[in-house]
Amino acid sequence: MTPTMLLPRPDSVASGNGVFTLDTSTGITASGELAPTARWLQSVLRPATGLPLPMTGMAAPSPGGSTLALDLDPDLPAEGYRLACGPGGVTITGGDTAGVFYGCQALRQLLPPQIYRAAEAAGVRWAVPYGNIEDAPRFRWRGAMLDVARHFMPKHGVLRFLDLLAMHRINTLHLHLTDDQGWRVEILRHPRLTEVGSWRRESQLGAAPDAPNDGRPHGGYYTQGDLREIVAYAAERHITVVPEIDVPGHSQAAIAAYPALGVRGELLETSPRWGVNTNILNAEESTLGFFLEVFDEVMDLFPGPFIGIGGDECPTDQWDADPRTRELIRERGLAGSRELQAWFLGRIGAHVAARGRRVFGWDEILEGDVPEGIVVASWRGMTGARTAARRGYDVVSCPDDQAYLDYRQSELESEPIPFAVPLTLADAYGFDPVPDGLTGDEADRILGGQANVWTEHMDSPRAVDYYVFPRLCAIAEVLWSRGERDFDDFLVRLRTHLARLDALGVEYRREDGPRPWQTRPGIPGKPATRADWAELIDGLVASIKI
Repeated sequence: MTPTMLLPRPDSVASGNGVFTLDTSTGITASGELAPTARWLQSVLRPATGLPLPMTGMAAPSPGGSTLALDLDPDLPAEGYRLACGPGGVTITGGDTAGVFYGCQALRQLLPPQIYRAAEAAGVRWAVPYGNIEDAPRFRWRGAMLDVARHFMPKHGVLRFLDLLAMHRINTLHLHLTDDQGWRVEILRHPRLTEVGSWRRESQLGAAPDAPNDGRPHGGYYTQGDLREIVAYAAERHITVVPEIDVPGHSQAAIAAYPALGVRGELLETSPRWGVNTNILNAEESTLGFFLEVFDEVMDLFPGPFIGIGGDECPTDQWDADPRTRELIRERGLAGSRELQAWFLGRIGAHVAARGRRVFGWDEILEGDVPEGIVVASWRGMTGARTAARRGYDVVSCPDDQAYLDYRQSELESEPIPFAVPLTLADAYGFDPVPDGLTGDEADRILGGQANVWTEHMDSPRAVDYYVFPRLCAIAEVLWSRGERDFDDFLVRLRTHLARLDALGVEYRREDGPRPWQTRPGIPGKPATRADWAELIDGLVASIKI
């Protein structure tokens, strides 16, 4: 058993002499509380091995048999585990059920990579090397955001994505469910949100401002039954799903469905163009009431502690030019449109808090009064993370230049639709969620970090694979593993890990660049230099209230 077999890198590995081999006598033992984890372990080991792996309680194995034993130890940390392999089998002990689950993920990595195949792999010896592993995560929020608004990912693709997150010890899926280009969650009280807002007549093809449209309708949405299934599937893998309904900007799909929600009351279409949109929600009490009903249904579907309300990229041009909005600002005793945005988000935040949940929002929220109990997603560099932590708010770091997986992966001209600055595998591995200059108490406000997968230029799960992997492998290790980082060591372990992704059919980016079918020749991008991008981000965060 060697550290080169495992990704993310564990805290400690001690090797032994010999191997334990799974065979027809091997069973799984687990207490009642761990029965769901044992059933999951059966489900991922049986297809490739063809072994029955019967499950029992904590009774001793039959004479001559061997076991995969699952147990709990409250002295271990939350999500931590201990894996011991010897002549009698493998024992996985966790500080909680999540820790046992992560120990099972480690066990899979100790087996040959064919274990990740979905049908029996003949001629493979299913051997686990003797030794011991002790491990626990660095951060409690280890996340990935998936944008299903720009390009819809069908339910089966989301379930597959959840399996890939679990494989990498990621415990949070932030689902970006609404935007100008699509509304993806069924709301029973407001059916036109999906009848009208879930599809658009075409999509922008490329990143340049003058890029053409493709002339192809695009759409889809999740029924409430779908979302309950996704949430339950995620929970079985110890992943919390955080829904995001983006307001008051990024709302054209909702306005297309219900024009009275807009400032001008115009008939709009679900937007076929990317970028920051000036069509935003009006600030009437009726619009606020509409969205409180939306959030009520969303909170019924997603039982986790965090509810995303967006708050990002909300140009106030329409508010500033609208007499009715200016009247509302005066009536509410506000100083201007930025305070109006804070008022709107504050009302939603109070409603969310009254349901016992916490608001999760982008770092633009720091430009005004902040809803109580908020978790700030710091995306425009690390300014938001540093400011929020110093002001006493919890933070999830997701700086664009280190964790935005829609950014191009190299300077190669063959990169598909090259956008923004290069974010290489080494850049992703260099991500640190804790910004410099914080005190110990301030650093404790950093819950962790996440990779963000914006899908303007990812029109299929195959494209998502290319942009996400293996950079997500690097970020997963950053968020899980403690101690000094060594990129060269990571590359050694990654090359072993890629065989697992191959077995799963993940179409990741190869070390030497995209395969011909992963390129997008002739489709314009919007690349930038790091200096120009840093200047842009500095301008965007200038309004954050220190």
